[in-house]
Amino acid sequence: MIGLLGKKKEIDHLFDEKGNFTSVTLVEAGPCVILEIKEKKIKLGFDFIAEKKVKKPLLGFFKRLNVRPLRFIKEIPKDSDREFRLGEELRVDIFNKGDFVDVTGTSKGKGFQGGVKRWGWKGGPKSHGSMSHRRIGSMGSSTFPGRVWKGKHLPGHMGNKRVTIQNLEVVDVDKEKNLLVLKGAVPGHKSSYLIIKKAIKKKNK
Repeated sequence: MIGLLGKKKEIDHLFDEKGNFTSVTLVEAGPCVILEIKEKKIKLGFDFIAEKKVKKPLLGFFKRLNVRPLRFIKEIPKDSDREFRLGEELRVDIFNKGDFVDVTGTSKGKGFQGGVKRWGWKGGPKSHGSMSHRRIGSMGSSTFPGRVWKGKHLPGHMGNKRVTIQNLEVVDVDKEKNLLVLKGAVPGHKSSYLIIKKAIKKKNK
């Protein structure tokens, strides 16, 4: 397996020859620099930044490799059939139109939310006089177990979690602009960082 680090750009749409509408997400994928090679993984860096924005220990790491500082660094599984070298750049051309990818990112944070929004509760009676339109309601018996079961759906923090969307189709690849056009939505807000890997469960065409 091999993949790239990228950044979510924007959501757009395409029309085919028959006029069918398709929602797509534009992702800036690469160029990614190989910073370290391990037995089963490689460490990639993405998004160049100025030296003054990097702490000195990390800056020394980049200088030893003779590489410009990078903001986003992650490890991904290594393709055993391919040879890699330190400082090599991986670009968007490792993907082709028609491929399927898994995209990992951090979902949008929603803050503290009630159970209706967080878990889809239907809520209580909406009629006049009801005092529990969106409240929790009964939590269980006081005899056994005498506590709230672990994992019960309750209000709380929503979003801001690591999410992976699987089997997204690559609609187009723009090698000049390092853009991947993916069918459907990817996690995160605009300009959030992503990990794009070849799909595990679905074979490429």
